[in-house]
Amino acid sequence: MEKLSQERAPIYEALEEFRKMRVVPFDVPGHKRGRGNPELTALLGERCVEMDVNSMKPLDNLCHPISVIRDAEILAAQAFHGAHAFLMVGGTTSAVQAMVLSVAKRGEKIILPRNVHRSVMCAMVLCGAVPVYVNPECNDELGIPLGMSVAQVEKAIRENPDAKAVFVNNPTYYGICSDLRSIVKIAHKYGMYCLVDEAHGTHFYFGEGLPVSAMDAGADMAAVSMHKSGGSLTQSSVLLTGPTMSEGYVRQIINLTQTTSASYLLLSSLDISRRNLALRGKEAFAQVIRMAEYAREEINGIGGYYAYSRELCNGDSVFDFDVTKLSVNTLPIGLAGIEVYDLLRDEYDIQIEFGDLGNILAYISIGDRARDIERLVSAMSEVRRRFGRARVHLMSQEYIEPQVAVSPQDAFYADKVSLKLEESEGWICSEFVMCYPPGIPILAPGERITRPIIDYILYAKEKGCSMTGPEDANIERLNVIKD
Repeated sequence: MEKLSQERAPIYEALEEFRKMRVVPFDVPGHKRGRGNPELTALLGERCVEMDVNSMKPLDNLCHPISVIRDAEILAAQAFHGAHAFLMVGGTTSAVQAMVLSVAKRGEKIILPRNVHRSVMCAMVLCGAVPVYVNPECNDELGIPLGMSVAQVEKAIRENPDAKAVFVNNPTYYGICSDLRSIVKIAHKYGMYCLVDEAHGTHFYFGEGLPVSAMDAGADMAAVSMHKSGGSLTQSSVLLTGPTMSEGYVRQIINLTQTTSASYLLLSSLDISRRNLALRGKEAFAQVIRMAEYAREEINGIGGYYAYSRELCNGDSVFDFDVTKLSVNTLPIGLAGIEVYDLLRDEYDIQIEFGDLGNILAYISIGDRARDIERLVSAMSEVRRRFGRARVHLMSQEYIEPQVAVSPQDAFYADKVSLKLEESEGWICSEFVMCYPPGIPILAPGERITRPIIDYILYAKEKGCSMTGPEDANIERLNVIKD
């Protein structure tokens, strides 16, 4: 691989050169550098809309990069310790789907935890792969699923030696990390790929004292959300591959679904953010860790809340913990996580990442300031004082073991009927149901609907969780496979 300087930002540099050329546009986009849409120009700024351009010779083409985008990918691969890096403009959802589609086809198995993002199951709907679930252990006190046990992964591999890959969430939304090195080693021992959803782990490659990154653990592919902790624009992501993967084939898979009109705003944001992290990431994430640790200490000092960290580590299902994640259990103050989420936004103008039935996540990254942390801590103290109550009738379980009856693809495309939610017990679901965020399905196509699942959905709706997935927007009815 050609060695380039991490001080470079090839796509951004090419855009700046292009601006100087004063090219008359008779191509798309139709706003013609903002002149055709003055309201958009006023909103985004003239410089921004001038860089919203189409693929052309001086700017390369994301579908088949040979110049500046190619150089940007080489720089990203070097920064992230991969054999190759693909710049993604469809978010980490498209990167995750590309991973699955690159290694499995109809009828082939993938070993994975059930608490994966919906993008994984959507990929199985598309390609026809069959899930083999390693049901995660749960922390009953916190009501959260943990990581993958190495022994359970090996058991699943021995029972399914024909599986094509092992898929790992690392870290989870809550900051939980599995023993990734060991899982990769076991997968490779049995001739399987190891794929990692590393959406929340961009900082692992640049910070110190953090869990091992997917590429450093030897994974074959990893999907990384640069727009999360990396600071690029929303919807921009990176797909990393190890030496076992064919760059050309993975590119073909990506091009099956990714746009042919890639946004240069997103591409340049990936380029600039990679440069920023490569040059300044170590010190930036050291500061993030300090802020997160301070916030955790202060929140635990309020009383009632539990901001958890590495004390959860047990050497297996919680092998490590991402200390940048400010995950807080809210049940001891008598409030569901989603209730605290809503109160912080509605009463204190503080928008956190998500709230579930028992926990909240405040996402701390390179753009946060000490005074913002103080405001969050103060608001959470006020929430406890003003709205806290005795812990009664609060459901905390975040994981219900699924009963898989049909493959996701067969279920999704099967003949179906619509039933009232309360009448659907025992039927096989043909669509997704989830709270978003975090976007982990409560039900996925092909899973049997049980009474605990129905109760969970009803409770989540009652508490105000944002529910997505079903054809019925009110989630009063579910599509099930027709008898």
